Formats: sequence, C-alpha cells, structure tokens
Amino acid sequence: MQERLLQFIWQFRYYNQRQLTLSNGSKLEVLHPGAFNLHQGPDFQQARIRIDGLIWVGNVELHVRTSDWFAHAHHKDSLYKNVILHVVWHDDLNNPNDPIPVLTLQNLVPKVLLQQYEEWMLSRQFIPCQHQLQKVNYLVLASWKDRLLVERLERKSGWMLDVFQQSKQHWEETCWWLLARNFGLKVNADAFEAMARSLPLNLIARHRPHLMQIESLLLGQAGLLSTKLSLPYPSMLKKEYEFLKSKYSLGSIQLPVYFLRMRPPAFPTVRLAQLSMLLHRTQQLFRQLLESDSIQQLRMFLNVTASNEWDCYYTLEEVAPSRIKHMGEEFTDSLVLNTVIPLVFTYGCWKKEQSYKDKAVQWLLQLPPEKNGITNQFRLIGAAIGNAFESQALIELKTQYCDRKKCLDCAIGNHLISSHWPAS
Repeated sequence: MQERLLQFIWQFRYYNQRQLTLSNGSKLEVLHPGAFNLHQGPDFQQARIRIDGLIWVGNVELHVRTSDWFAHAHHKDSLYKNVILHVVWHDDLNNPNDPIPVLTLQNLVPKVLLQQYEEWMLSRQFIPCQHQLQKVNYLVLASWKDRLLVERLERKSGWMLDVFQQSKQHWEETCWWLLARNFGLKVNADAFEAMARSLPLNLIARHRPHLMQIESLLLGQAGLLSTKLSLPYPSMLKKEYEFLKSKYSLGSIQLPVYFLRMRPPAFPTVRLAQLSMLLHRTQQLFRQLLESDSIQQLRMFLNVTASNEWDCYYTLEEVAPSRIKHMGEEFTDSLVLNTVIPLVFTYGCWKKEQSYKDKAVQWLLQLPPEKNGITNQFRLIGAAIGNAFESQALIELKTQYCDRKKCLDCAIGNHLISSHWPAS
C-alpha cells in the first residue's frame, strides 16, 4: 500500500461505507471527506464526519500505519492540532484510548481496485492503461486533453518567465535566446542558447545591414570558426569574426556543437546561416511574431532561406553540390510550436491579457500534429490526433503522468476506476 493510493481511496470513497467502526468501537459516518491539501499540514481539510451521532468538522490525516503519526512527528506539530480523524491502512498500535479516532481501511477496499492499481504500477507498456484506453468516454478524454494542454503551456510559461527575468525583463532579448535555442534542436539547444546570450541584440542591430557579419558572429560564437579554413567564403567569415571578436572583446562559449546523426540540411552550420538571415531581415523580432494574425503569416515570416553563398556548403570544410538552403515547413512549424506559441502564451500570462493566450491556443488548433516517437505510439494504440493541440496534450500525458505512474492524478485512470467501482 502507498500513501497516495490511500489518499485516493479516501477522497473518492472507494471503500465499504456501511457500518464504519473506529478502533475504539464508535460508529462513524463520513459526511464529506474534505478537500485534498496540496500544501503542508493534514492531507484533507474541512472534512465533516459523524461519530456516535455527533458531527465533527476538521482535518483528516492518512498513513499506511498508525505509528507513522509519531514517526512523522505530527504529535509535536501545531499544524495537526485540528485533526479529527486518523485514517490508516493498518492499525499497528491498536490503541482504543488514542485521543484521535482511528479508522482502518484494510478490510474495506475491494481487492479488484488494489489489483488494478498494482497492474498499472508494474506495467512496462507504453502507457499503463493502454489496453483500456478505448473504454474511456470521449468527453472525459476531450476535457482531460484540454487540461493537459493548459498544464503544458503553464509549465513552459513558468520556465520562460524565468528566462525573461534573466534577460532583465526584455521580451525581444528573451525571444532571441529562445528562438536560437530551438534552432539548435535538442542536440545543440544549450550551445545555441549560450551563443545567443553572448550576443546582445543591440550588438547584432549594429550589423543587421551586413548579413556576412551576422553570420560570422553567430558561427564564431558557436565555436565553428576556430579551426583553419581554406575555402573562400568560410575564410572570409573567419577573418570577419576575428576582427569583430577583438573589437567587442567577445568571450567564447564553453559548449560544443554537434553534427553527429544529423541530416546535412539540419547541420548546425546551415541552421545558423538561416538564423542569420532571419536576424538580417527583421527588426523587433518578438513584436513581429506577437502581432501575426495566422499560422500562414508566421510561416511566411519564419521560413527563411540562407544566403546564396551557402548553396555549395553544408559544412565549412568542404564544397557540396549546389542546393538552396530552405528551412522547410516542418522545421518552421517546429519553431512555431516550441518557441512562438509558448512565448505568446507566456506574454499573455505576464500582461494578464487573455487575447494572447487564446491566440496561442488557436494556433495550436491550426498546426498539424507532431510526428515523433510518442505520438506514433499513441496512434498505434488507437488514439486520434488531429492537430498540434492534441499531440501536445498527449505528450504531456505521457511525460508527466504515464511515465511517472501518476495514474491516480490522471482523469483517465480516475475514470477507469470509477466506472468499475463507483462510490457507494
């Protein structure tokens, strides 16, 4: 037995409520289990119970064993002075004179509930309840996806607000850091963000008219111009960077940039050349994104092509067959999904303007669903994924609930249990 399961059983009354008897022999009736407390103090607050005909209102504490009350030093803690009932799985003290009434649930809970929970906890499948997912009511799934999406956006928002504070509350700088991070994809995200943080926007603004200078700054600060380069354009970039590095006393970042297991169009050199073009042609990057009206407008704005100088390069060490370095719709949508949408939502939270939050959600509904390991597995078990709103919600479900075996905090797990064992 785990304490979280015991809390769940108490909260939703998944136990035999007929003729409840306390350890001292008194008759108990649970009028209301109380509100689950997520903070310090007793597990449930403002519960209402009737003991031998007398109504009590106060807090309820739950433990696997009665002795845990003393092991956790609750008897010395003033937060627990208003506890009116101690609910346990096993009464290992068996003290009928205990000043706090004790209710034991061990023989009152259906074994099938315990077996279901154990099955989920021991499951090694993609998600613990995957064979039962098709049994879940559509409305339950739809409302839970809504909540999961909000949780995901709010969690990302919290992290982005931390970045915003680090930028000294400068939204344009925050946008630059986060956009650069996502240009680096997962492999080079940290290195690309470190590069962006080493190049303030006011410095980049001085060189915005000169694309080659922006390219040299980004590639140089990413550590990609530190080796000997013999080809014409890479040599020019290296020479320009050495001059600018000395002029501005730029320090080097300490994070390596990786090329392994990447397709050439996604090489960090190519992505930095494309990011340079975006900076070259844009003033007030965040303002442009914030004021966009549609997904189509965002795509047109972000889907840049590296300069013609890059047609014959994927790396800086060798010439390749000529090919225009378009970003492509898939990568552009990834930037919208992972940078623009959560950033606009975060801005709406900070400004307390619902219109920006609504805009972010509407963009998610317009984007196609992601194609990755998680969404592919959900499709295999029969989950319908119509857009990025739903794919983001399912990724949140998998990473924040299923992988952590938080089945009791999940609306799907709750529904599956309640459909078989309704409270009496």
